[in-house]
Amino acid sequence: MTKTAKDALERIKNKVIISSQAMKGEPLYEECAMNAMIQSVLNGGAGGLRLAGERDIRNARKMTDLPIIGITKPDKLPENWIERVYITPSREDAKKVADAGADIVAFDGTSRNRECEDTLEDLIAFVKKEQKFAMADISTKEEAINCEKLGVDIVSTTLAGYTKETQNIDMSSPDWALLSELTKSLKCPVILEGRIWTPEDVRKAFDLGAYAVVVGSAVTRPQLITKRFVEA
Repeated sequence: MTKTAKDALERIKNKVIISSQAMKGEPLYEECAMNAMIQSVLNGGAGGLRLAGERDIRNARKMTDLPIIGITKPDKLPENWIERVYITPSREDAKKVADAGADIVAFDGTSRNRECEDTLEDLIAFVKKEQKFAMADISTKEEAINCEKLGVDIVSTTLAGYTKETQNIDMSSPDWALLSELTKSLKCPVILEGRIWTPEDVRKAFDLGAYAVVVGSAVTRPQLITKRFVEA
């Protein structure tokens, strides 16, 4: 494990991590645009990055030694995305992320059916073998407890509201109830991610015991930021 990877978990404690991602076909997906976005959030004081795909992870690693959470995602979300594991689903995907320079490999840790042959246990063991930290994106307390039992280093609330089991939660704000439950129930670090729109949200997350906070759309998705103002 490299020095950067070894202390990555400690270095993200009490930090705001910025998720800088764009889907293929969006204006900011172009390499030069993503590089500019990444550099901009670094200039703003991001405590770490969450990035999708080898290209952006490799480029970011050249810009900074801050901790990077890496994932893979399909260029286009599948039609049945609410039922399907699509965030770093396999060991092959995890290998790509690790080799590109991510310190923390994040993956879907929900109870949804996994279409590839790799089980969740396989994926966690592989990430550990690659000497990276394993981070499970979950949607419920039960999933988080299961992932902790399987040996993940971190759990994140990333998928709360994006699975069949959690479709009825308030999608206008973070899942505060889930965060509160997890910080009281788990021994491993809990990251809040999902629908964080204001600095007040960040402060509340830390007050509730979040280890770190990942902010994405509120910073790096201008089309969604614009839409919120237009629809106000």
